[in-house]
This record gives sequence, structure tokens and C-alpha cells, in this order.
Amino acid sequence: MVDEQIVNKAISSLDLYGFLNIDVDPTLDLVEEIQKLKKEKNAIILAHYYQESEIQDVADYIGDSLGLAQKAVSTDAEMIVFAGVHFMAETAKMLNPGKKVVLPDLKAGCSLADSCPPHIFRKFKEKYPDHVVVSYINCTAELKTLTDICCTSSNAESIINSVPEGKGIIFAPDKNLGAFLQKKTGRDMILWNGACMVHEIFSHEKITKLMIRHPNAKFIAHPECEAHILEKAHFIGSTTQLLKYTQNDSADTFIVATESGILHQMELASPNKTFIPAPPNNQCACNDCPHMKRNTMEKLYLSMKYELPEIILDDYVITEGRKCIDRMLEISAKAGFKM
Repeated sequence: MVDEQIVNKAISSLDLYGFLNIDVDPTLDLVEEIQKLKKEKNAIILAHYYQESEIQDVADYIGDSLGLAQKAVSTDAEMIVFAGVHFMAETAKMLNPGKKVVLPDLKAGCSLADSCPPHIFRKFKEKYPDHVVVSYINCTAELKTLTDICCTSSNAESIINSVPEGKGIIFAPDKNLGAFLQKKTGRDMILWNGACMVHEIFSHEKITKLMIRHPNAKFIAHPECEAHILEKAHFIGSTTQLLKYTQNDSADTFIVATESGILHQMELASPNKTFIPAPPNNQCACNDCPHMKRNTMEKLYLSMKYELPEIILDDYVITEGRKCIDRMLEISAKAGFKM
């Protein structure tokens, strides 16, 4: 158990943005300290591919949204430390209501999740009472209470195909993933007008020039990208699918259109291959998610030490929001999706 006085001190040090405003001793070996805390607290660190490489290296499991959700269901740890963004930690809490779930920085949000406010979507949904709502897992816990089936980029096509032909579908919140799925499945869906800031910033012109400079490179992209970017891709898939593609394909150079954090795992898995982050339409050399990168090793250490900031959800949100996730996991299992 954590000492109550220490917890109260830590709470008083939480700033308005939801992370611990405490200086960390620069001489500390954070990797060693984090490993100790994992054992002491029976904790598991779940990290998304888009986290900093140092966090990925200390994590117990690294994956995409589907794999992380599946791992959250199966873990017997008492505390889940989620190195990702807010909606991911919420999902873990819904799947483990009796366990403590902490997020290193509560301001690690998601532009895509923010693009679909639940109170507005509720009114939108009322216009189509007979439609099935399929929501990308990159959405808030509240939006999940308004959703029939959740999906990830890995299993989205199977989820859409599980809806009976002739049944109307509302797809939220990502219009780009929705348009990609319409093309893949042939289903006519009503799309919510949301998007991910990271995947909408890629430069068509810069990617074209990069492909000319590297004629033997394969261009691979995440389906959250805009259609004109996807049209150029040799392969389109989720982060896990992109990673596996680079391992199995014979090409030795890949131009990667998704958040640059995935390149760390690609380089570890295929050290003799070259990975180039697809250039965005700005002055940066690569494409980073500012929300994902809010998590740091220092914040990870502090969140484990003080077991804060903790994800707290209303019972109603947990009960109702979990239904669409359970349905997704059930369909995914039948379709053979594994971590």
C-alpha cells in the first residue's frame, strides 16, 4: 500500500494539466527504478507503438489499439500503467474496473477523439435510429456508450462485414478510415467528419519526391491517412500490420506514413533495413503525435511511484461503454485476430 501522506503530497503536486509537478533526481537510473516498482506493485506497463523508444524498451507489452485492448483483458497485474493516450487508458479501465489504471500524463489526449464530442454525436445519431454505430476505438469512453461495436484499424474490415447486409452503418469518428473501409467493403456508410491531426499532415508532394529518390523503396501507410496519400501506397495497414509487412517483405527500404514512433520497433525487428518517416506538410523532418510524446520516462516513473494520475470512470460509462468493446473482441476472436 502507498503511504497516505505521500499520496496526499503527490496529489497536491498535480498541476492543472494532470501530471505530477515533482522534480526527479537526475542521477536516478529510471529503468532500474521502474523495474523495481513493477515488481513491488505488481504492475504492468502497456505501451503503444507511438511512444518514445525509451518507454517502449521498458514496457511489458507494446502494441496497437487492438493488441493493447486484448492484453488489458488478459493481465493479472494489480495496476495497469498505460503509456499511451487518454482513450486507451479509459479502455483499459473499462475492461478492468476493479484494477487501478494510471496514465503518466492526463493531457495525453487525442485529436481524433476530440473531433467527436459525445453530446453532439448523440443528436447526430438520433437522425438515423435504425443504423448500427461502429466507432473506431480512438474515441472517448462516453462515445463508446453510444456505440454498438468498436473497431480498430486492424479489425475494422471484419467488424464492418459482421454487420448484416442492408443494415445502415454510422462510422465514427475517422472519416479517412471510414472512406477506406467503404472502398474495401463496398458498404455505404454515413461518416462522421473527424480526423487525426497526425495522419492528415503528410505531404503528397514531398512523399512523391522521396519515392523518386528511392525508387526501390516500398511506401506503406496507415488507413487514417487521406485518400490521396493512400492511393500511392504499396501497402495499407494498422501499425502492427505495417510492422509485420516490413519484416516479411523483401524490400530493404520503406517510407512509412504513420506516427514515427513505430520506426523504433521496425528497426529492432529488421536492423538491416532502412526506414524513412514520410514527411509532413511542415518544417519538421518527421511526423510525431504531440499527445503521445507528452509521456516521458520521468512521468512514467512518477505515475508508478505515486499511482497517479488515476483513470476514474462512472459506473454507467464502464458498464455501457464496455459492451461495444466486448462485442469487438468477440468478433475479432472469431475472425482469428491475435496479439
